[in-house]
Amino acid sequence: MSDLEKQDLKNKKVIVRVDLNVPLDDNDNVTDTTRIIACKETVDLILEKGGTCILISHLGRPKGKENKFSLKKIVDTVSSVLNQQVFFYEDCIGLGAQEAISELDQGSIILMENLRFYEEETQGDRVFAENLSKLGDIYVNDAFGTCHREHASTAVIAEYFENKKFAGKLLQKELEAINQIANNGKKPVLAILGGAKVSSKLSILYNLIKNVDKIIIGGGMAYTFIKAKGGQIGNSLVENDLITNAQEILSLAQSLDKKIILPVDTKASKDFDNNDQISTYNSKEIEDGWMGLDIGEKSMEMFNKEIQTSNTIFWNGPMGVFEKDLFSEGTRSICNSLREANEKGINIIVGGGDSIAALKKLGKEEWVGYISTGGGALLESLEGKTLPGVKALMQ
Repeated sequence: MSDLEKQDLKNKKVIVRVDLNVPLDDNDNVTDTTRIIACKETVDLILEKGGTCILISHLGRPKGKENKFSLKKIVDTVSSVLNQQVFFYEDCIGLGAQEAISELDQGSIILMENLRFYEEETQGDRVFAENLSKLGDIYVNDAFGTCHREHASTAVIAEYFENKKFAGKLLQKELEAINQIANNGKKPVLAILGGAKVSSKLSILYNLIKNVDKIIIGGGMAYTFIKAKGGQIGNSLVENDLITNAQEILSLAQSLDKKIILPVDTKASKDFDNNDQISTYNSKEIEDGWMGLDIGEKSMEMFNKEIQTSNTIFWNGPMGVFEKDLFSEGTRSICNSLREANEKGINIIVGGGDSIAALKKLGKEEWVGYISTGGGALLESLEGKTLPGVKALMQ
């Protein structure tokens, strides 16, 4: 992919696919501006180089043109975050849209209406993509969170911009972060995977075990691995149909001289909602009737040692049911350990909605080296897949 910074953008109209799929409250106020902030560096670069920004995005999953999903609702917030006046046009294709853009002063920003008001967007329709392409002279994809979708604005539109298609600054950072995890991070590279189910991380585990040096597995998914090793896990969450897969991953790790680290102790309860009955068990010896809901103190200490002796760390998924304070200690411990590692100069990359939610809930997000904006896109990348939106820029 060519470098956007080296391009002459003076008097050029630059279509920028951004991800402004932001959460709104009942009064249509944006409750999290992270995705708007994430595109600011690319917008600033284009304006500094004399270009005009045509922002295209989706919001929610509308069925046709639904006012509650109009991007008009977020224009003021986008203007505030970008610290620039942002104009708005009530459509994203057509002669009217093209005329509105042509009347803009050089160096302006305009946000077009929700792409998903047209079903052709999610269908990857070529005619729709071609109509989008008529909005500008250059195409920039800066929406990593949608790159795993074969949509018109990400995977098809680039075909109409031969030698004039680029990755934005955010997308470049995301791809570099993935490369550090999977290929050229400073060793030893540690992946910390948590969350409820092995099934959602199975392909990632098979791929990461070949590339990283060690993997910590926590959360509900750990109990499938503990059972695969012959442990007694009581009533803890388990995917019995994936026991064989877990055994294969453990064997593969051993053959490749890679470490898989599982919790050695577990904070358990008889009832998910009964806070009076909590005991700590050896993770391999949980009594029937008890379910593991967080890692114990010994596991926290063990995981911290692994974190402090790594040089590149990727974290995806909590260690327990962090939404409940009594079972958030393990996830909080990971956050604190990662913060300490970050202060020592260890490269930290965090991705996945639950991990980011945990950081925010625990007030820990301000120090992280890099927080990925992509959920599904990040996970598919770590499975070893080339994302359609990225592939389109490379062709």
